[in-house]
Amino acid sequence: MTKPLPSDLLDALPHELTTCLGSNVSLKAFSPTGGGCINETGILTTSHGQFFLKWNSRARFPDMLRREQLGLQLLKKSSPLHVPEVVVAGETQAHQFLVLECINAGAKTPSYWQDLGRGLAVQHKRSNSSFGLDHDNYIGSLYQSNASNDSWIDFFIQERLEKQLDLMKLNGYRSSRLDAQFKALYQRLPKILVNEPPALLHGDLWSGNVMVNARGMPCIIDPAVYYGNREMDLAMTQLFGGFPSDFYDAYREINPQEDDFARRCEIYNLYPLLVHVNLFGGSYLTQVQAVLDRYA
Repeated sequence: MTKPLPSDLLDALPHELTTCLGSNVSLKAFSPTGGGCINETGILTTSHGQFFLKWNSRARFPDMLRREQLGLQLLKKSSPLHVPEVVVAGETQAHQFLVLECINAGAKTPSYWQDLGRGLAVQHKRSNSSFGLDHDNYIGSLYQSNASNDSWIDFFIQERLEKQLDLMKLNGYRSSRLDAQFKALYQRLPKILVNEPPALLHGDLWSGNVMVNARGMPCIIDPAVYYGNREMDLAMTQLFGGFPSDFYDAYREINPQEDDFARRCEIYNLYPLLVHVNLFGGSYLTQVQAVLDRYA
């Protein structure tokens, strides 16, 4: 090994990979690729090739990477887009880890954004009997409740907005004015939002969670999967600058939208904005307040 890993991972990974791959696996090198406030990541070189490794604190983020494993496997089975293959997920006494197919980035094909739009449109046609999922997961480092609900508006209010507002209260960001505006907004949602069947969502679809693979095709990573209104994914693509117009045009060729999406987009992006308030502080509260001032 040319780069150090925590000793518990050094001990666990050869055994886990050997069990998974069916023949003896030895570790040769590890090259860190950086990390953030949640995960450490890097390229693991083994006697069976290269893999992408991510790990974090088992105590701080309970069961996070096993939930990500389930989300990746659901997308892998259901989406035409490239989703990294899960090799193995596991835990040591101190850490949890996820070993994935290593995605080597190439040059984007001329149809990259159209392919992403068409692929997402097909993925969104994968439906379910209710909104939510059969297990909870995470968005960023925050727990995401996916309790089943037959009503999209009720699910959006109870499992998305209200859960974040409860956390904001603990973090000291909730106010009586904010509560009153959200209550007013809830009364108006039936006239603003579109009633559509549940769609399989990536759940955290911003530009940092889409990458190009070796063939120049789009690959989606780091999901927060659940069944929801498909416009949640589309709205999040616009939160930090938006994707090129080719993406949206290609999506709508397969899965058209009703008019006035820009209005619904702002409403749906209240969820990731509230997540950002709870993760990074009150500077995002200004954006939340601006949406509420327009619609509530």
